[in-house]
Amino acid sequence: MGEGSRLVRARTVTGDGEGLVSRAGLVLLAELAEAVGLAEGLRQATRALGWRRHHPGRLLGLTVLALADGARNVSDVHAVVGQEHLFGPGPSWASAWRAFDRLGPAELRAINRAEATARQRVWHADPAARQRSAMIIDLDATLVTTRADKQDAAPTWKRSYGHHPLLAMDAERGEVLAVLMRPGNAGSNTATDHVTVLGDAVAGLPERERSGHLPGDNATDVQVSVCVRADAGGTTHWLAEECRHRNIGYSLGYAIDGRVRDALLLVQEEDWEPAVEPNGARRDNGYVYDLTALVNLSAWPKGTRLIVRRERPHPGAQLSLFDDVNGWRHTAFICDTTGDPATLEARHRQRGRAESVIRDLKACGLTNLPFDCIVNNSIWARLAAMALNLLSWTRHLTLTGSLRRATPKTLRYRLLHIAGRTTTGGRKLHLDRDWPWTPTLLAALDRIPPTVNPTT
Repeated sequence: MGEGSRLVRARTVTGDGEGLVSRAGLVLLAELAEAVGLAEGLRQATRALGWRRHHPGRLLGLTVLALADGARNVSDVHAVVGQEHLFGPGPSWASAWRAFDRLGPAELRAINRAEATARQRVWHADPAARQRSAMIIDLDATLVTTRADKQDAAPTWKRSYGHHPLLAMDAERGEVLAVLMRPGNAGSNTATDHVTVLGDAVAGLPERERSGHLPGDNATDVQVSVCVRADAGGTTHWLAEECRHRNIGYSLGYAIDGRVRDALLLVQEEDWEPAVEPNGARRDNGYVYDLTALVNLSAWPKGTRLIVRRERPHPGAQLSLFDDVNGWRHTAFICDTTGDPATLEARHRQRGRAESVIRDLKACGLTNLPFDCIVNNSIWARLAAMALNLLSWTRHLTLTGSLRRATPKTLRYRLLHIAGRTTTGGRKLHLDRDWPWTPTLLAALDRIPPTVNPTT
């Protein structure tokens, strides 16, 4: 066999390399975390714990970097901690476990505040975020399977075992605003949970976006309009009332019940209007109708509308008997927004973006809850969300082109896993000059400001 036909050039492999790092691209996330104050916020959040050799806040920061890099458990964190030439000496595996065991509800609240402060700085530094006059908060839940002996683990509706966390997301930016850990048997329509996670999400928004949306705020204080979007599992009267109390709009999935079916039988064929895409173009195989006048909505806040969309079902779609008889698949939602029904339906249909955020969050560590204690697992889930948010902030502040929409997997393969070599003392990092994306990483590092001040 010729030398040119081999998969790898023949060579002797040794393990005596010095000053080498295999995840040199993580320096981009670490530098941004320092610039926006996230790293310092984590250190301050754990200052009451005390330490001997390794600051617990620094461990949390390294954990966020490891989760952004794909870690799934505490032992995986040592893929980052072990890069001593890049990040300096870190705690042992046993020390990391002991540090997590010392964390409690007070530290969890402080971690949330640290991330909120960092988000304020990031959105202030991002022109696209500063120019937004409206935003949508998506509420959705996901399942995390785990062992039966973990606190609050319970059977799920999919006949698995684990937890059922509820998330609040800014799907447009790919960020998770709040995470509420719940048992696996937590119900979809648990209004208390939706109201709680909405309050946590609003509390974590920057001052401009938060203004006018705290309980009791005047509607004239609103600077950025906010709308809550959820599927039928989140549609409760309490949530709608809470949104109204916070000067927040809502767009909530609505079940096709008997009243809706009876009303649909009264709609004339010519009354259906074509559905549209988010860009305003006509959508094939979709029609919309405002059913508000034909269904009693007096139990909902004043101004609530009921809008229905119908379409020919795609192969494999789940249909009700009513859909089979009529040959159309129907979906409905309620909202309190004025405007064209087709435009409002297109806005509600974009709720699918939240599924992409959940997918990326699971790629950042939420597929596993490594601790027995629910508080520690809540902190782990919060750090996983922080890792995803750090990737999102990196995309918006430092990257251009297609990488501004890249998934965590793409960012890892192209940027984070660049090989490098540190000089003696770790004062300088030399990146692999033959890696195709080395210039991209260097340009991204240059776009990180030394500090980000949210007041200037």
